[in-house]
Amino acid sequence: MRMRSQWSAIVGYSLVGASTQLVWLNFAGVTTVAASRYGVSESAIGWLAQVFPLLYVVLAIPCGLLLDRWFRGALIAGAVLTAIGALVRLIGDDFGWLLAGQILASIAQPLVLNAVTGITGRYLAEKDRPTGIAVGTASIFAGMVIAFLLSAIFTTSSSLPTMLLITAIFCVLSAVALTATLRQPGPFESPRLDTSAARANRSALAAAWGDPLIRRLCVLALFPFGVFVAMSTFAQALLEPAGVSGGTASTILLVNVVAGVLGSATIPILVVRRRAESWLLVVSLTMTSLACVLLAVAPGVLTGFVSITVIGLLLLPALPIVLELVERRTGEAEGTAAGLIWMAGNLGGLVVAVVVGLLVDHPLAAFLVMAAIALIAVPGARSLRRPIAELRSQSQP
Repeated sequence: MRMRSQWSAIVGYSLVGASTQLVWLNFAGVTTVAASRYGVSESAIGWLAQVFPLLYVVLAIPCGLLLDRWFRGALIAGAVLTAIGALVRLIGDDFGWLLAGQILASIAQPLVLNAVTGITGRYLAEKDRPTGIAVGTASIFAGMVIAFLLSAIFTTSSSLPTMLLITAIFCVLSAVALTATLRQPGPFESPRLDTSAARANRSALAAAWGDPLIRRLCVLALFPFGVFVAMSTFAQALLEPAGVSGGTASTILLVNVVAGVLGSATIPILVVRRRAESWLLVVSLTMTSLACVLLAVAPGVLTGFVSITVIGLLLLPALPIVLELVERRTGEAEGTAAGLIWMAGNLGGLVVAVVVGLLVDHPLAAFLVMAAIALIAVPGARSLRRPIAELRSQSQP
């Protein structure tokens, strides 16, 4: 009997994936207002978001190992912990409760994001997996859009508790939906041998890190992640000297993420079908570099909209493409392998953001640095053509 894909699991996962980003970026658009309400500095409010990438770098591998060993339990734990973190922020109207909730949700995030390849491999037929990874990844970016929209609606100090309440409700309902869809093992889940957890963990990590293609993808992930995080963090400050207001910069970033959601949901599917993964990575990195150069030499509202939208449309789909390659390559170690990719990406984001942050008063230099970082990765993307072709030939019957 032919087994059918269970898309309900992907829907439940997509809701939880979006909720992790919603909690992460709740205060991105209301930093000044939040600092005033809770009596702390804007830097302190910034740490409500910064704890996520910092803890991700630390927890990516352990969470990947947990997913490879106890997939459903670990993923449900991530969903529940995200909801608890959102609820904890409602306990008291002060910064301490906010930070406690953010830390809980940031611990949960690797359990959720690392699972995007695992859930598609377990609940979708092989022909549907590229689409499932694209949808799951796009939902993560969609959570960013929801966060930006909420911060655009609830802009006053008195409305922040309402924003947090709506977020908590969304997180709780998402956790319930995912738990309901994961009551049974996936129809495509491979039975595991009866072995110790320690041995299984060592095998998963060795299989993931010991694969040359996975290592190359990890190195490659440093660059697009780094540019995107740095651009998202400092675009407003870098464009301000050119007369771009904070409201306009926020709109540009919102359009950037919306373009990324649309691109991530559609471009990887077409690229995989046409066997053009390496080509897309080369094009996205090259266009990103050119867009950064344009911002360096001619910053402004129009160039900001065009350049940053192009970056979102072409650069964000690189993530589901890389994750789809990981899913095809690693089998039962996909949680650990995905964790390595996410860890490398978050590390790249931290490093590049720090470098660009040091140049925030020199927009020309900052944009050129981001252009160079994207361009450096182009040869690496081109070199993936042969390994991807070999991987495709191995997966064919």
